[in-house]
Amino acid sequence: MSSEISSLKIAVPGTLTSAFLALRIFNSDIRYEVVPFDQIIAAVENGTCEAGLLIHEGQLFYETMGLHKILDLGEWWHEKTGLPLPMGGNAIRRDLDPDIIHQVSQHLRDSIKYSLDHREDALQYALQFARDMDPELADRFVALWVNERTLDYGERGREAVRRLLAEGFSRGIIPHSVDVQFVK
Repeated sequence: MSSEISSLKIAVPGTLTSAFLALRIFNSDIRYEVVPFDQIIAAVENGTCEAGLLIHEGQLFYETMGLHKILDLGEWWHEKTGLPLPMGGNAIRRDLDPDIIHQVSQHLRDSIKYSLDHREDALQYALQFARDMDPELADRFVALWVNERTLDYGERGREAVRRLLAEGFSRGIIPHSVDVQFVK
């Protein structure tokens, strides 16, 4: 599988994404082209790239476009580590006042909790930014990315973040070791 991927030119959503980091941990010898995430499927369809690293809603509808999955990085990572693959997250500068850090963290948490508690309203609001996504697909997408783990990674989620960044550093993908600190 790894050698098969090395032979493909892969459309990726950016080089500073957690998805790209996971792909590089899987195989650091990939050939790639940075393509806006919402244009990756088109880049594969029109032959600009032979494969695409899908994030966001593309993960849910690529099959309806006649494409097939080569690798699910989440499944691969879980088999390798027993942990969930962390995708995305919020970060804040450590040199800010601790009270500001906690206030920002609490506001983010409150906003996410409100969305979870008022899912239908939040979904209707999000649909205006969903580029013609039907409500059922949007609901599936939101369920993947906004859930109880969004409120609290839990110890396994925190370990997954640490492990992903440590793997990236040990393989020379990330130039500096990252001391991850989580805001409570």
